[in-house]
Amino acid sequence: MSDAPEVSPASAKNPEQHPLDVLTGGAFSAETSGDRASRIRDWLATQPSVEQLQDVLKELSARDKSAARAVRERLDEIRRTKDQEKIAVEWAEKAQALLVASPFNAADAIAWQRDAAKAGAPLSREPLSQYKAQLAERVKAIEELQHRVQVQREVAVLLAQRIEVLSTKPWRDAQAVLDNLRADVARWQEQAGELTGDANWASVDGRFPPQLEAASAQLILVWDAFQSALALTEAAAADEAAPLPTVPVWADELRVARGLPPEAAAAEPSKPAPAGRSAAQPKAKTSPEQVAAASAALTQALEQLQAETAAGESKAGSAAVQAVRAAIKAHGRLVDDALVTKVHEALLAAGEAEGWPRQNADKLREELVAKAEALLNRPEGQALGGRKIQESLRSLREQWKLADQGSAANHALWKKFDEACNAAHKVVESWHDKLRTETTQSKAQRLALIEEIKAWAAQQAASEDLKGAARALRQFAERWRESGHIGEKLFAELQPQFKQAMALAEAPLHAAQKASLQRRHAMIDEATALGAAPSLRIDAVKALQQRWQAEAQAVPLDRKHEQKLWDAFRKPLDEAFNRKGSERGSRAAAVQLSDHDRRVLEASQAVEAANTSGDVQQIRAAVEALEQALRGRADASVNAAQPEQAPVAAAGSEESQAKPAPVRPVVAVRGDDRPGMKKEEGGARAARPGDRRDGGRGRDGRDGRDNRDNGRFGREPREERGPRLADPAFRAQREAMEHAQDALRKLAAQAHGEALTQLMAAWESRDATQIPAAQQLGGRVSAQVRSAWSQALAQAPKGDAGEALLRLEMAADVPTPAEHLSARRALQLQLLTRRNDPAPQETWGSDAARVLASARDDATARRLQNVLKQLLRK
Repeated sequence: MSDAPEVSPASAKNPEQHPLDVLTGGAFSAETSGDRASRIRDWLATQPSVEQLQDVLKELSARDKSAARAVRERLDEIRRTKDQEKIAVEWAEKAQALLVASPFNAADAIAWQRDAAKAGAPLSREPLSQYKAQLAERVKAIEELQHRVQVQREVAVLLAQRIEVLSTKPWRDAQAVLDNLRADVARWQEQAGELTGDANWASVDGRFPPQLEAASAQLILVWDAFQSALALTEAAAADEAAPLPTVPVWADELRVARGLPPEAAAAEPSKPAPAGRSAAQPKAKTSPEQVAAASAALTQALEQLQAETAAGESKAGSAAVQAVRAAIKAHGRLVDDALVTKVHEALLAAGEAEGWPRQNADKLREELVAKAEALLNRPEGQALGGRKIQESLRSLREQWKLADQGSAANHALWKKFDEACNAAHKVVESWHDKLRTETTQSKAQRLALIEEIKAWAAQQAASEDLKGAARALRQFAERWRESGHIGEKLFAELQPQFKQAMALAEAPLHAAQKASLQRRHAMIDEATALGAAPSLRIDAVKALQQRWQAEAQAVPLDRKHEQKLWDAFRKPLDEAFNRKGSERGSRAAAVQLSDHDRRVLEASQAVEAANTSGDVQQIRAAVEALEQALRGRADASVNAAQPEQAPVAAAGSEESQAKPAPVRPVVAVRGDDRPGMKKEEGGARAARPGDRRDGGRGRDGRDGRDNRDNGRFGREPREERGPRLADPAFRAQREAMEHAQDALRKLAAQAHGEALTQLMAAWESRDATQIPAAQQLGGRVSAQVRSAWSQALAQAPKGDAGEALLRLEMAADVPTPAEHLSARRALQLQLLTRRNDPAPQETWGSDAARVLASARDDATARRLQNVLKQLLRK
């Protein structure tokens, strides 16, 4: 290739300077594509206008598409920026509407950010970034408020549990903590008021305000009942004539203090109470005032629920339902059965499926006790973990509270339930201790890893082994992921420290990768210029590829990014080589073909036409004609491929036979002149001293090949080949042969499937006339086997096909269903002892006849079809 500078065609036609050459810094007068691209990049750095970019792109696209790519990308970037500005205005208006809306919709605010990102809005630019931050703050404040509502609800439940536990202890213990409990209830009410007075309370999800109201109503009812019961207990302790409280433990305690037996002992018939105390016993259980107050409170809640239900506003879990539940929990033990029935029907009408099953309370408690005891009494190997037991205990306690609503307390069952829960909670405590220990170890391990990364970054600051650095950084990341579980709060503290240490360690590698990217993009531009050149310089391509390989080995990149760059680098070179190959192919196609090549091409075209027809006989005839043409027998190929040209060919042959054969001159030859011996064809010169006996023509005396046909090896003579083919003819006949073989295989598989389907249909209908012919079944099925199959189908179903199917599956080497594996193993063991019996591969025809003679079912049909699919194909 000449080293003379390349002359642009445009400059040769028009020696004057291009009008845009001054504007682009001489890009249009640059000698090479790489220089032109460099000047275009320098010009783009001056931030030209859109009109100038369009003019340069219009002129440069026809000259150098590689250099025009940078201009086109700049125009696309400007167009995208304008589109993003329009989108930003639209989404900014939507954000303003969300911020000023009352109430604020947190779900729409979250969806705004997602939809804006999908629409391509620039969320990282102003003003969308500011709106994004404002919406995130509002959403965070509302979510925090909702979380506080849930916490407040749980606190109310815990306070109610404290009050209930105090009702099971001596009343003086409850009196001792009364002041602290009163302060806690007052603090809870104050915090609940702060929640409802928050500015974002109107924007909270609709399910949270009813929950807070129900928790408040339940806590107030329990607290009022506790205060009234404690006041009544204090009055009864001071005055023996005062009525006893409704709390059983406190009432029994006062009875003992007064010298009376407890309520359970008084109820036993074997221990009759004194006559003087029997009259006072009914009064000690409940007072009429307490019964009236309980009935009034429950009736008031019931009327409110009935009013909501009549208006169609009631639903499961509403505030009215929660108020009724709270009233049942506080006063349910003091009301009569008629009111219980009314409340039960009202709850069912409001959508509460459970209603008020007061009569099943003890049964539910016994089930809960059994479940609590079963948490530890598990079978061996099925023990529950700490987290699972913790969740189960929480659920069981919630169910116990529901069972206590509106029914008399059962202290014996409660004691058993509490003991079982406490025993199971020890497992939870040990799990917590183990979790804390693992968290401490994981924290120490992560902190040590962060320090190790910092020390490694200081040591590797001047290192040039970038591959080793990338490998070490990947190992650090894997070790961080495998450092054990820690809590979310601790992870949020350690993750920024790890990222900061990794950023410090990755800084040299990232700088080297950035420089490597610039060099690789420059090499991609050079490859594009080499590919676009009129003549391909192989030496320059090899040198460029060596530079790319050296760069890839020196600086590692992400695999996907590196593969993308390599594809961009290789694409113009591959296109150039393909163009060169196509040009070489076009030159080769221009070579004049001989008559033999043309006959082979015609026969190949006939084979391709036969392949499309789908006829086996026609394909085989065309293939035979092509083989004859390859051997140089033109008459056979023409007659088989083009029968309509037979008369013309015959006439030509007659003319050739009519011509007299040329007379060969008589030449003296050496050889055996005995009678019956054949002389060698052609003349032979006189032997000279030093000549080989075979005349220098090889062992066969003709072409140098070893034709020891009848020697001691007994080789048969080689088949005579036709003349050498040209490249187009050779490729055409090879592709035609391959396509013909594929078509024959497909047709054979299709015929095999049709024959098998026809055989299975004949078995289903037990019609021997539907069995395919022996030719359709293939060479594996003889006439005797087909006759046996026909006789089996002609008779009534009989016999068991289990063993025959197993033998067939062994012969075809196909898997046996799981339920028959044991039978197959037993049969294999039996066959090992029967050495003289024929193998299943030899008797599969008779085995198939036994199966066809038996009754048909779907499972047996599937097994037989799978077996014959393999056996008929072999």
